[in-house]
Amino acid sequence: MEKLLFLLSQVSDESKGGLFDFNATLPLMALQFLALTVILNLIFYKPITKVLDERDEYIRNSLTTASASLLKANELTQEYENQLAESRKKAQFVIKNSQQEAQLIVSEKIQIAQQEAERLLADAYNQLNIQKEQALKSLESQVDILSDKIRLKLLNI
Repeated sequence: MEKLLFLLSQVSDESKGGLFDFNATLPLMALQFLALTVILNLIFYKPITKVLDERDEYIRNSLTTASASLLKANELTQEYENQLAESRKKAQFVIKNSQQEAQLIVSEKIQIAQQEAERLLADAYNQLNIQKEQALKSLESQVDILSDKIRLKLLNI
C-alpha cells in the first residue's frame, strides 16, 4: 500500500498534465478501487449478507414451522369434527334405542294394565252374577214363602 502511494506521488510529479492524463494513475486507481471493494466486501457486506441470510433462514424456518403447525391444527380439527359427528350419531342411536325401549315398556305396562282391568271387570261381573243368583234364590225362597202364606190365607178364609 505504501509502495502504491509512493508510485502515485512519483507519477503525479513526473507528469504535469491536465485533468485527464491517462498514465499509470488510471490502473493504480482501478487497483485501489478493487482493493477497497474487496475490503468493504470483507468488512461490511459479508457480515450484513450473513445477517440477512440468517434472517431469511429464520423467516423460512418460522414459515415452515407455522405451516406445519397449521396443517397439524387442520388435521386435528378434522379429526375432532369426525369424532364429534360420530359421537352425535352414537348419541342419536342411544336416544332412539332408549325411546324404543321406553315405548315397549309403556306398551307392556298398558297391556298389563288392560289385562288387569279386564280381569277385575270379569271378577266384578262374576261376583255380580253370583250376587244376582243369590238374590234370585233368596227372592225365590221369599216368593215361595209369601205364596205359601197367601195361599194359606186364601184357603183359611
